[in-house]
Amino acid sequence: MDEAVKVVQDALMDLDPSHAEVYRANAQRYLQKLEELDRWVREEVKRIPPGQRVLITAHDAFKYFGKAYGFEVHGLQGVTTEVEASVADIRALAELIVQRRIPAIFVEETVPVRFLRALQEAVRARGFEVVIGGELYSDALGAPGTPGETYLGMVRHNVETIVQALTRAD
Repeated sequence: MDEAVKVVQDALMDLDPSHAEVYRANAQRYLQKLEELDRWVREEVKRIPPGQRVLITAHDAFKYFGKAYGFEVHGLQGVTTEVEASVADIRALAELIVQRRIPAIFVEETVPVRFLRALQEAVRARGFEVVIGGELYSDALGAPGTPGETYLGMVRHNVETIVQALTRAD
């Protein structure tokens, strides 16, 4: 993220050199907010037992998040929402959920819920209940007035949703 902030800062400074110090100061403030957010996320994630740090969504939009914060990530549709999940994909993920007793799976704002409902049914057929733990922002920010209208708000919303769902009692 630091690189993205720097690229934007430099582009703005090139376009408007007379306000270079304003852009530099704003970039520094934003980088500080990102560092504070990262510390907060790391503390929140500690509330989830390591074995329960499994994030299951419709597609693999959260690999970066998983790598950064120690989550195993499984997407029912892979990296693209254009490929439909097969029966074998649903069965395999259902087995994982039952074996590991994963309490929740997550809907993404931009992805239809039907595949996750099928996954829920496959888990239920194996004698375990998994809930839809909430809706996460993945491919885009949210609409104005929603928690995901900014990057910082989106990350906070996603982490709060994940932590709450994965720490619930069976």
